[in-house]
Amino acid sequence: MNARVTVFGTGYLGAAHAACLAEMGCQVLGVDTDSRHTEALARGEPPFFEPGLGELIRRGLAAGRLASPAPTPGPRRSARFTSSAWAPRCSPAGTALTCRSCEPAWRRLPPLLREPCLVVGKSTVPVGTAAVLGGDLARLAPVGEAADLAWNPEFLREGHAVEDTLDPDRVVVGLRSAHAERVLRAVYAPQLARGTPFFVTDLATAELAKVAANSFLATKISFINAIAEVCEASGADVVPLAEILGADPRIGPASLVPGLGFGGACLPKDILGFVARAGELGVPDALGLLQEVAAVNARCRDRVVGLAAGMLGGSVAGCAVGVLGAAFKPGSDDVRGSPALAVAARAHELGAHVTVYDPVATGKARSVLPGTGVRGFGGGRRR
Repeated sequence: MNARVTVFGTGYLGAAHAACLAEMGCQVLGVDTDSRHTEALARGEPPFFEPGLGELIRRGLAAGRLASPAPTPGPRRSARFTSSAWAPRCSPAGTALTCRSCEPAWRRLPPLLREPCLVVGKSTVPVGTAAVLGGDLARLAPVGEAADLAWNPEFLREGHAVEDTLDPDRVVVGLRSAHAERVLRAVYAPQLARGTPFFVTDLATAELAKVAANSFLATKISFINAIAEVCEASGADVVPLAEILGADPRIGPASLVPGLGFGGACLPKDILGFVARAGELGVPDALGLLQEVAAVNARCRDRVVGLAAGMLGGSVAGCAVGVLGAAFKPGSDDVRGSPALAVAARAHELGAHVTVYDPVATGKARSVLPGTGVRGFGGGRRR
């Protein structure tokens, strides 16, 4: 595969995607407005902890298939290099599409596309965004509609980003042309050769694929945590109950584990953004279920502190409390929306002496909990 690809944005999604595209045989240029990311990538260091990613980046650099020049190259050079471009990361917040890091690139790139090029969006955005961006692309690019747009949502799990990219359970592409399909089939040829399902849809369906999947996953997590509340009130045991439910092939065991609920940067944002977008589309009641999903998730933090207080005679005040794990999920150093850190902060507010341990995320945990009195310790960050 000799496709030339520029990946705009080398953070959590972009760095993994760029390294994996290089592993798949593409010539990849990774660019970012944050020079810290590009400089780290050029040194062969991922900008965050992700198992196997550092080795993949270094292999791509050594083979000459991956480049991330520091300082960041200008958009004109990027445009000349690329035959397809994976668009910057965009994220919905409430009702608005926020593109703090990607807006400059999106505005500056189309006028520089003087040869046919496929621009591919990867991120979770409100449905309808791709149609707007596609119109802007055709209007602003000198080659007009020869600057095509496709949408290719990512389904990466932090802690499993490399395997989820190289060996995904499905590939979804939203297209406007047969040419875009040919390009993306060529890019994903290694996966398709192994029989990976390849779903070709319109742009809107591709946009909905990720947010709908995340919403269903969040619903499943909140469901078992709601059942856990009933079990506590009735004296039942939620652990074997979850195993019983998971044995039903219509339900399955994945993510049916009671606990602190979901965190991270995606699920909480995606379900609230999805609810807001449904309201904008005139169907505000369609996703009312997701509002309760979010409410159940929010209760989980206080509930676990309450359970601990009950075991300690009614209060955690003056007690030494250890929180094992600061990241929002195993195999990651991402503390964004971490349920564990929310519990740590709440226990500290109630008078507990809290210590947080995580083998790779301690430094980031300290930055999230400044001035709270919550202490952190743990091993150094691994690559």
